[in-house]
Amino acid sequence: MLCKTRGIVLHSIPYNDKYSIIYMYTEAFGRASYLVARSRGKKSSVSKALFMPLSVVEMEVEHLNKRDLHRIRETKLCYPLTELFCNPVKNVLALFLSEVLFRVVKETEPDSRLFEYLYESIQLLELSDKGVANFHLVFLLRLLYYMGIYPNADSYVAGSCFDMLNGVFVEHIPMHRHYLNREESVVFARLLKISFENMSLYSFSRQDRVNVISRILEYYRLHLPDFPEIKSLSVMQSLFD
Repeated sequence: MLCKTRGIVLHSIPYNDKYSIIYMYTEAFGRASYLVARSRGKKSSVSKALFMPLSVVEMEVEHLNKRDLHRIRETKLCYPLTELFCNPVKNVLALFLSEVLFRVVKETEPDSRLFEYLYESIQLLELSDKGVANFHLVFLLRLLYYMGIYPNADSYVAGSCFDMLNGVFVEHIPMHRHYLNREESVVFARLLKISFENMSLYSFSRQDRVNVISRILEYYRLHLPDFPEIKSLSVMQSLFD
């Protein structure tokens, strides 16, 4: 079946000497995998250069439900991502976020709300010139909405601790070890108010930023099965040394 859809590149791996597998989150099919030739002629309608992490492309695809790998007939960028590919900070952020999405977004059913969130967020990363160091924090926290595991921010009161296992602020220290102490919980409650619009107003020391992102990823790990260590995390953190 031939179909047109928009897609966001999550990851690519070599398949053999001639082909790569491109993992994408598509508007029409949810997560899908495509076989793309690694070396094509100048006149090819499918350029591998379009499949950089977080590239947003419009495609005509051959999609058969019984197949694990599908074919792309034609593709073009939905919008240029010059900053994402040329700005070293944004490039590493794109690598980090695409790796997280590759591990998190597993559904093979379409989700228009999630797709629009990702689509618009990538545009914002391309265009943002303030608060970029906090972009990934906003992105990962907002993504929790679409994963159905967003914390109960309204449960915070002064002096409470954040119970990471149950996603709520509690008055007493939980009986398990997965919680934030009272000082960390103050920071986390404040962080839950961050947005793409106000992210430039938030400032963190390097150590605070390392702690915040590691705690957010710990929360993902507690609530999503098989969520692994993110390999590009150390590369991203080195940007802010």
